[in-house]
Amino acid sequence: MKLWFYVTVFTNVKKEDVVKLEGFVVEEPKTSYEELRLTKKGVALILYTSGKLLLQGAEKQVEKLSEELEKRGFGKRQKADHYRKEEGWYIGSDESLKGDTFGGLVVAAVKADDSLRKKLVELGVADSKKLSDKEIIPLARNIKKIAPCEIKSILPDEYNKHQGSITEMLNTFHQEVAGYLLPGIHVVDKYPGCNVGTIREEKAEDKYVEVAAASILARAAALEQLDFLSMEAGFPLPKGSTHVAAALQELRERGLEFSQFVKLHFSNVKEFLKG
Repeated sequence: MKLWFYVTVFTNVKKEDVVKLEGFVVEEPKTSYEELRLTKKGVALILYTSGKLLLQGAEKQVEKLSEELEKRGFGKRQKADHYRKEEGWYIGSDESLKGDTFGGLVVAAVKADDSLRKKLVELGVADSKKLSDKEIIPLARNIKKIAPCEIKSILPDEYNKHQGSITEMLNTFHQEVAGYLLPGIHVVDKYPGCNVGTIREEKAEDKYVEVAAASILARAAALEQLDFLSMEAGFPLPKGSTHVAAALQELRERGLEFSQFVKLHFSNVKEFLKG
C-alpha cells in the first residue's frame, strides 16, 4: 500500500512545551481554534486551543518526531491515520447521526485531486472522531471554501416518513451526494449493507483524506441540526443514544411531537413511548 500522508494526534498538550521545540518555522494559524502552527522538514504541527496537537507529513518523519515527543511526555498519543497515495479525482462520503436518538441523518461528500488533497491536509483534516466540536465547525467552513462538496441533511420529521430501512436510506444518500460531484472514484466509509461506491472500505476516514473531510462536514452539519432542534425544543438535546431518557421525558412534559425530534424506530424510543 502506497502512503501519501501520515497523521498522528497527541492530546493534553501544553503550548509552553510546543514552543520549546527547536528548528520549527512558525506559520499563521488557519482557524481561530489553532494556537500554533509549525513546520519542519516536511512535518507540520498544529496545536489547537483544546490541547490537541496534530502532526502530519511523511511517515518516517512523523514517526520519528512522535517518538521524540512521547519521550518528552507530550500528552497522550492516539492511533495514526495513514492516508493513501491516490491519482486523479476521488470523492469520499461519510454520514453522521445514524446512531443518535435525536436528530435525523446527514451524509456528506468531498471531492479532491492531488492539489486539493494537499490543501485539505494542510488545513488539519483528520478523522472527525479525533476532533472536538469546537475544532469541527471552523474546519468544516474552510473545507467548503477549497473543495467541491455536497451535504444531505434531513430532519427527524422527514427521516420518520421515509419508507424502507436505514440501510436503504444510507445507500440512496451516499449515491446522491457523490452523484452531484461526479466524475471521480467514489470511496464510501463502509457500513453494514453498503452497496454503493467504487471503493467500500471500513474506517475509510483513516485512509482517504476525502472521506476524513466528508466526516468533518457531516459532523458539523449534525451539530448544526441538533442546535436547531434544541432551539425548537427549548432545551439542549443530547448526542448519542445512551443518556437520553431525561431528554425524552422533557419532550413528553413539554407536549412536543416526538416525530419532530427523535428517530421513532429506535428501540429506546419505542420503550419510552410504551410507558
